Amino acid sequence: MDMPTALDAPARDFLKALASETRQQMMTAFAGGRELTVGEIAECCGLGQSTASEQLAILRRGGLVRSTRDGKLVRYRADPASIGARLTELQGYLACCCPPPSGATTSKE
Repeated sequence: MDMPTALDAPARDFLKALASETRQQMMTAFAGGRELTVGEIAECCGLGQSTASEQLAILRRGGLVRSTRDGKLVRYRADPASIGARLTELQGYLACCCPPPSGATTSKE
């Protein structure tokens, strides 16, 4: 297996999206598969609607959320398939550059 020299753009966008405490807080609002509008996210997280909208765009670009239109409203929810794909990619990247010690497990048991 060739060692990757850098993460690809989607993986970098994923990490950038998670790098903000505000966006981390927003992600917890989607727990349990909740679908929320920009206004609901703004209220839940104590943000202005324009700030919430900007942050949701970063989360969407990072593959953490997806949106659907419901009439005039846009509803957002976590995107587990995309999140799983990015995590698998990151795990593979890290395993190439810094593999776990022999006999170590990669998940909590």
